[in-house]
Amino acid sequence: MFRTKRSGLVRRLWRSRAPVEGDGEADRGTHGSGGCCMGKTTKLAKSNAGTEAELKALTHSILKKIKEKQLEVLLQAVESKGGARSPCLLLPSKVDAKVGQQSYSLPMLLYKVFRWPDLRHSSELKRLSCCESYGKINPELVCCNPHHMSRLCELESPPPPYSRYPMDYLKPPDSPDSGPSSSDTGGTTYSAPVGLSDSLALQESGDRAHWCVVAYWEEKTRVGRLYSVQEPSLDIFYDLPQGNGFCLGQLCSDNKSQLVQMVRAKIGYGIQLTREPDGVWVYNRSCYPIFIKSATLDNPDSRTLLVHKVFPGFSIKAFDYDKAGSLQRPNDHEFTQQPRTGFTVQISFVKGWGQCYTRQFISSCPCWLEVIFNTR
Repeated sequence: MFRTKRSGLVRRLWRSRAPVEGDGEADRGTHGSGGCCMGKTTKLAKSNAGTEAELKALTHSILKKIKEKQLEVLLQAVESKGGARSPCLLLPSKVDAKVGQQSYSLPMLLYKVFRWPDLRHSSELKRLSCCESYGKINPELVCCNPHHMSRLCELESPPPPYSRYPMDYLKPPDSPDSGPSSSDTGGTTYSAPVGLSDSLALQESGDRAHWCVVAYWEEKTRVGRLYSVQEPSLDIFYDLPQGNGFCLGQLCSDNKSQLVQMVRAKIGYGIQLTREPDGVWVYNRSCYPIFIKSATLDNPDSRTLLVHKVFPGFSIKAFDYDKAGSLQRPNDHEFTQQPRTGFTVQISFVKGWGQCYTRQFISSCPCWLEVIFNTR
């Protein structure tokens, strides 16, 4: 039987749909199809045969109405899991589709089929700044590329005990240039990483203004030089097709720890760090959770900083400009210890730290980042 190229593309797309509970890949949680910050998980309902057949028929019907070049764009994004740069997929936003008793817009249907089967409402989503539809309100054509979207990471209150990180551990040591160091009590005092003079030298040399610098650490050792960030968006990755940004895989590390090497290999597509009008967002592009500590994610009156778990495919506002301004009080440990470099955010790949982990401090994590913001 003669088959058209369009039919072949549609079949390949359906085979590449996001797995639901009961599929091996979904059970590993590698695509962020459930859960959000701080360990909250969403139970996915297994789809019955009738719903699955209805969804398949509806998806095939819609995809067959899309131009071949647009199908190729969608297939590139879906098969690469967002690793390859793919253009926007602009389609009418007003077209509705119905699965069972539930109606979805065309973009929502494609997001459910190819990224998040448990997606319920568009308010759970955040558009990435690379997208043409970013910042536009109710356009006639909207980008339906599933990998131009992310899930919003919701913060819970109160947090689970494991995520509490005492502020007392952030008191500055005597030397402003020392890195993480163990104390006699088993705690870790933390200050700006060794080599901050690198970033200060960038300012003094008249280099184009940077809005942050990034330090990469393996346990207590910083690897490579500070990476100065001048563009609004930065990819930080180990292995990313067409990757352009801070490639951790190119750094020379002498660490022979099997755990460090295993975690380093799992960084994969890594994260995307983006400066936006309301703050700095972190998008987890990898297949494993990341863990973030930032003072602007917490209650301003709290004496603890929290470690937040961010699942694959989720975004979190790691640094809030408005909150940062209100937090600059004379007695704040977090902000008076580094007056030159301003604020910091710490991000650990794959492994978390806190009271319910064997790793009490981030300096015990195999692979982690410190993002140091330039507030000048």
